[in-house]
Amino acid sequence: MTSRERLVTAMLGGTPDRVPVSPFHFGLVDPDSPMGHEMLRRLDMIISPGFEGGSPFFGVGAPIEGTQEGSDNVTLYHTPKGDLRSVFRRTSIQHAQVEYPCKTPDDIEKLLSMPFEPPRPTAEAYRQWVERAGEEALVMVGLGDAICIPATVMSPEDMCLCWADAPDLLLKLTNVAHSRLMPVIEELCRQGVKAFRIVGGEYASTQLGPRGFAALVLEQDRELCDLMRRYGAISYYHNHGVVMQYLELFRAVGMDAIDPFEHPPFGDADLRVCREKLGKICIVGNLDDMEQIEQLPHDRLKELAAERLAATGSTARVLGGTASGTYTEKGAAGFLALLEVAEAFRG
Repeated sequence: MTSRERLVTAMLGGTPDRVPVSPFHFGLVDPDSPMGHEMLRRLDMIISPGFEGGSPFFGVGAPIEGTQEGSDNVTLYHTPKGDLRSVFRRTSIQHAQVEYPCKTPDDIEKLLSMPFEPPRPTAEAYRQWVERAGEEALVMVGLGDAICIPATVMSPEDMCLCWADAPDLLLKLTNVAHSRLMPVIEELCRQGVKAFRIVGGEYASTQLGPRGFAALVLEQDRELCDLMRRYGAISYYHNHGVVMQYLELFRAVGMDAIDPFEHPPFGDADLRVCREKLGKICIVGNLDDMEQIEQLPHDRLKELAAERLAATGSTARVLGGTASGTYTEKGAAGFLALLEVAEAFRG
C-alpha cells in the first residue's frame, strides 16, 4: 500500500498492510530539508493546509479594523450595536491575547448584528499539497467547527460564565456559526476535497463538560461528518484533554477518525476501553510529541508503541503523536524509529 492508501484504509475502519506511522504535518522540520524528504518518503504523513476565500463566520468584507498601539495589535469589530475590541499583545518574551471582543452576553448580540457576506472558499493549498505529495501522504483541509467561534471571541472564563448564565445565547452563536460553516464545507467537497481535519470539540469537553459538549458540539459536528461522508470525504477529529467520559458522545458524532487520546499522565485514555467503545472509529495517537517522541531513547519509545498497539490492535489504528506541531528533527527521528514497531506488529 501507499501511505495515502494505508491511512485511508485505517481511517475508514479497515486493516492496512501495516499500522500507519503518522506525524501531523512536519512540526518544525523544513519539508524541503533532507529530513523532510525522508519523512515524506518513509512515514505516512498527515498534511493539513487550510482553505482560502474568507472566514466561514465573518465572511468577506466584514467591518473589521486592525490597528497597532505600541506592542498591542488591536482589532475593532464595527457592529450596528456598537464596537467590540480585541487586543493581542507581543513582548520580547511572549505573545498572547489579553482582551477578547465579547465580554458579556450582550456582546454576542452585537457580534451577531454584523453584516455578513458569505465567503468564497477555494481549496488551492489543498490541491497544491495533493500534487506535491502524491501517494506519499494523506492531505486534508483543516477547519474549526462551530464552537470555535464562541471559544475565540470570548475568554475561557467568560465562555464558561456565559454557558452558566446565558446558555441559550451561547447556543444561538454556535448554531449561527454552524449554519455558515456548512455551505463552506459543501463547496470544498464539490471542489474535490477528500479529507477534512476538524478541530474545536475540546473547547466544550475541557471547559463545559458533557452537557456542554452534547448541546454545542454533538449534533452540529454530526451534521458536518454526515455532509463529508455524503461526498466520500474522510472526517478526522481532534480533541485534546480527558476523553473517557466522552467516548459515547464521540461515537454519536460519528467521525471516521479521532486523535490524540493522550495516555496518563498527559490524559486519561485507556486504549483498550477506547477501542471497545469506539468500534471502527479510527484511533490516532497517542504518544506525546514533545515528552516522548522527542525525548525518549528509541528503545523505550518502541516499547511504549508496542504496548499501545497491543491495547488497540491494528484495525482502525494510526500510530502517531499529539499533533503539537512543535517537534524537531530529533522528534522526526523518533517517528522513523516507530516504523520498526509498526512493521513487526501483527495484532
